[in-house]
Amino acid sequence: MTPKKDKKNEESQDMYAQRGVSSSKKDVHKAIEKLGKGLYPKAFCTILPDYLHGRKTHCNISHADGAGTKTSLAYIYWKETGDSSVWKGVVQDSIVMNLDDLACVGAVNVPLLLSASIGRNAFLIPESVLSTIIEGTIEFVEKMKQYGISIVITGGETADVGDLVRTIVIDHTITTSMKRSDVIVNKIQPGDIIVGFASFGQCAYESEYNSGIGSNGLTSLRHDLLGPGYGKKYPESFDPILKKKRLAYCAPYNDTLKWNVQETFPKWNYGGEDGKMNFGKFLLSPTRTYAPVIKKILTKIPHNDIHGIIHCSGGGQTKVMKFVDDNIAVIKNNLFPMPTLFQIIKDRVNKRLEREGKDVNKSMYSTYNMGHRLEMYVPKNTANELISISKDFGIDAQIVGYVKSARTKKLTIKTPLGEFVYE
Repeated sequence: MTPKKDKKNEESQDMYAQRGVSSSKKDVHKAIEKLGKGLYPKAFCTILPDYLHGRKTHCNISHADGAGTKTSLAYIYWKETGDSSVWKGVVQDSIVMNLDDLACVGAVNVPLLLSASIGRNAFLIPESVLSTIIEGTIEFVEKMKQYGISIVITGGETADVGDLVRTIVIDHTITTSMKRSDVIVNKIQPGDIIVGFASFGQCAYESEYNSGIGSNGLTSLRHDLLGPGYGKKYPESFDPILKKKRLAYCAPYNDTLKWNVQETFPKWNYGGEDGKMNFGKFLLSPTRTYAPVIKKILTKIPHNDIHGIIHCSGGGQTKVMKFVDDNIAVIKNNLFPMPTLFQIIKDRVNKRLEREGKDVNKSMYSTYNMGHRLEMYVPKNTANELISISKDFGIDAQIVGYVKSARTKKLTIKTPLGEFVYE
């Protein structure tokens, strides 16, 4: 297969940039580059000296993230259906985007202090929604406690900022301290095997089937899969600038959130218990946490055999490029079959962009996780044990690629859609 030209990918990326979002966050990274990279520059999170107690043997970590624009989709779904339980899923999104980043540096055996930062438009988001968010927080924390993940709720801030926030923003910060000797530092090297852990399906600690979407790429997903009727009905759910650019709610249908996955897309194998699920809930599947899996792996596998743990969040399958040396080539040649939701996104966006001579396939892999949102880089003889541990939790896992030496750093993803190179 011939690698796709970068020019086409740049054209398709324009669609994301015009909507005010970026999968690579290059501008953000440039802005914060002077802040430093902590004790271990190749660690997935910034690892700081132990400023709290001054211990040379320990370190501090404070990580902030949130659910992003997934809250806008949740808002529309809630208004359409009255189903407030969707807010519990969104608060999980926000927590997991912190929890799993910390898990990637091995912070799974220490207490994690959780603080919330919520900004809402009080005219649109009532107290009942805030109560549901708190309930969802408590339920998720209790669920994680059953699997040995200790999260302590410390409180936080809820601000009524209707002049600044159209609907609601849900963010969290997790702070912890751990031994420096327990920190997982990415040292990805030639000869490593890549084990991918599925983002879709239903695992031991999930109550329903998960589409695998996570909490990345939701701005484009919302505008590409929902029709203009949603924009007219809920103008508070998007930036009016997008309407002028004709980038808001571009789908040709106005009943997306009422679809049934199987009935609407019978040619794809959904795989749920009865093969059916409301499409709105499908789009809003809570971000899966891998923290219990990582905790079990770190009790079974020597730390020295874990050469890298990557949470494929912002940047999707290209996230690893931030954590490899210049002489490393990463080859992903055995990804999971593309889950239903990503097929739907690809087909819908492709139909629109094909008329403009653009190709969205390459950018799909740099925006979405495309089937696995966690990957570990390990020696070949370790891979099977990781896969076995993951499957004990009901999460499919497989070898998705390997690492080799190269003159320059690059990532090659080989898929049925083509072979894509990222440098």
